[in-house]
Amino acid sequence: MTSAAIPLIDISASELVDTQIIEQFYTPQLLQKVLTTTLDFMQAQSDIVLPYFSEVEPSVWQHKPKQLGVYITDAVEGRALNLEARDKDYATNILSYPSELPAFIIEQMPELALGELIVCHDVVKQQAAEQHKTVAEHVTHLLVHGILHLLGFDHELGQAQQDEMEGFEIAILEQLGIGNPYLAR
Repeated sequence: MTSAAIPLIDISASELVDTQIIEQFYTPQLLQKVLTTTLDFMQAQSDIVLPYFSEVEPSVWQHKPKQLGVYITDAVEGRALNLEARDKDYATNILSYPSELPAFIIEQMPELALGELIVCHDVVKQQAAEQHKTVAEHVTHLLVHGILHLLGFDHELGQAQQDEMEGFEIAILEQLGIGNPYLAR
C-alpha cells in the first residue's frame, strides 16, 4: 500500500470497557498493521474478486484510503447486538457490518468505507483461554476474520467458502507472525 492510501481507523468503545483493554489490545498501530496486511494480501491475489467491491474500479480500490470503524463492547451489549443483527441470543466474538455502498458513491467519497467491526472483548478473552491462545493472537485473528467479512467473504455459505476464508486467514496471520489458529493447541 502506498503512503497516500494509509487506512483510516476509527476506534471507539462502550463506556463499560476498561480503557486499559483498548490500550493493550486495540491500539491504532495494531489495527493499522492488521488492516494493511489484510488489504495488501488480498490485493496481491490477482485472481480473487472482492465480493462487496466487485463493481469498484480497480484504480479507485487501489488508490483511495480505506476507512474502518472498530467498536469494542462488553458481553451484555454484544448479546443485544447479536440478537438484533443475527437473531442469535448470545454474545459473539465479532460482528461485521459491511458498508455495502454502491460503486458510484464510493467513487465520489474521499475514502473507501469498508464498514464497522464490533468486538465483544469478554467473549474474545474467554475463547482465547479455552483455545489456549494469547488474547492478542485471538484479537488479531478475529480482526482479520472480520475484515474479510467486510470484503464480502462468508464462511457460512458452504464448505468451499469456509475453506477459502480460512486459507486467507492462515496466510495473512502467518505474515503477522501468528500460527494457524485452526490447529488445536
